[in-house]
Amino acid sequence: MYIMAIPGLAYLVVNNYLPMFGLVIAFKKLDFRLGIWDSPWAGLQNFSFLFRTKDAFIITRNTILYNAAFIVVGTVLAIAIAILLNEIRSRLASRLYQSILLIPYLMSWVVVGYLAFAFLSSDTGYLNKALLRPLGLQEVSWYMEKKYWPFILILVNQWKNIGFTMVVYLASIVGINKEYFEAARIDGAGKWKQVRYITLPLLKPTVITLTLLNIGRIFYSDFGLFYQVPRNSGMLYDVTRTIDVYVYNALMKNTDYAMASAASFYQSVVGFVLIIGANLVIRKVNRENALF
Repeated sequence: MYIMAIPGLAYLVVNNYLPMFGLVIAFKKLDFRLGIWDSPWAGLQNFSFLFRTKDAFIITRNTILYNAAFIVVGTVLAIAIAILLNEIRSRLASRLYQSILLIPYLMSWVVVGYLAFAFLSSDTGYLNKALLRPLGLQEVSWYMEKKYWPFILILVNQWKNIGFTMVVYLASIVGINKEYFEAARIDGAGKWKQVRYITLPLLKPTVITLTLLNIGRIFYSDFGLFYQVPRNSGMLYDVTRTIDVYVYNALMKNTDYAMASAASFYQSVVGFVLIIGANLVIRKVNRENALF
């Protein structure tokens, strides 16, 4: 068993642990001529840019609120779709629907960005050309109007990622002992009561685990979603720019790798603290559902 685990452990060490030595870059004034270790120390200077900029509040607010919305909306939709798919008795139809829902998850954000542009383009987009124009409604310059983008980004995120999350919940539902449902039917419980009193309570450990993992990444944002889909439009920065997009734009302008490393390190530390804090809260409420 240990020999079989060697390839996976080797990948884990090489991909996840060896790069951690690079965290020292976050505390260095990196000079490629001197190398990482011989570059002078900068202390916490590289971290200060995230807090000194006038956009610090905006990018932090966007990152946290979007991720909170993704967690809440994604959990509700994924559970609802998983429950509906579990009711399909035809195995062929069930596999077909699962595949259709998973296809967007396998697409790159570049492709998704072009698909979104095909819908939202001011001149040739489907929404303006095929819907608003024939109905005599005023066309919208989607990439210039900020008020629509919180809804657009949440919709696109759910369309792309809901398939993967749904599969996790569906696997948990399939694993529930069928005798519970049979006993409920004998007692006269309908579908809604079976879902309310059997499915949802037994899904609670899975919901808590996935929510904790998502909370750990609440200071991260999906760079492809917030960069590719809005096409980095400056008019939309107030509602589309997150910490990752801000760091990328700053890195492209200043080529400051130490600054980017500091931002990533900051996100990791905050995510770790949030996971520990959320897990402590869950341990106090229900110790059995805590991760550790």
